[in-house]
Amino acid sequence: METLGSLLFRLVCMLALVAAMFISASPANAAETLEAGLEQQVRALALASTRHAGVSRVDIEVGQLDPRLRLAPCQRVEPYLPANTRLWGKSRIGLRCTQGPTAWNVYLPITIKVYGRALVSTSPLAAGSVIIAADVIQAEVDLAEDTSVAVADESLAVGRTLARSLSPGQSLRQSHLKLRQWFAAGETVKVVAMGPGFSVAGEGQAITPGIEGQPARVRTESGRVLTGVPVGEHRMELAL
Repeated sequence: METLGSLLFRLVCMLALVAAMFISASPANAAETLEAGLEQQVRALALASTRHAGVSRVDIEVGQLDPRLRLAPCQRVEPYLPANTRLWGKSRIGLRCTQGPTAWNVYLPITIKVYGRALVSTSPLAAGSVIIAADVIQAEVDLAEDTSVAVADESLAVGRTLARSLSPGQSLRQSHLKLRQWFAAGETVKVVAMGPGFSVAGEGQAITPGIEGQPARVRTESGRVLTGVPVGEHRMELAL
């Protein structure tokens, strides 16, 4: 599996080739040359970066540069990934002129659709509904369509309460599921402290509610207050 660093290095190399084509193209067809040269390379990169995630196929939609652009001739174009850019969903690639009479910087919009199998609703589901097995079915969905992770395992959905409504055929995302409360303030909680190669268990009284994905505090019998992560019914874990 390739690391993020190696993927970014490959992308920079690919964009360098695109930049060379961009320089040699005439002003009239520079944008078309850029787009044609980029699509195949970005498609290959996106597929490589997601092949480990149960992806069946990747589609790339290349946008257009602003037709009003009139870019000055440039002897050196530097390709780059804008800050916080992710090759997932709606994204963009940057090109800037670093050697020419006039410095310029352009962005080419791209949309990367990453398809894989995940759960979709079989019928309209209202917020507050408790999901049963008949409510969902696996289908191919665009995993990159939403920033929230698509739910693929039925066991992670059945019995959960919807925080938001779902329309028929809509992909079930983690953000659709209401956060679970594993324990309430004042209840007795099992606390498991884990370190390299060992774990220590004890009990304490919850100071705060144990909400899924949120830190909680528990007071031990000795009076020490510990902060950890709720992981199940009346159970909290923390790393030493």
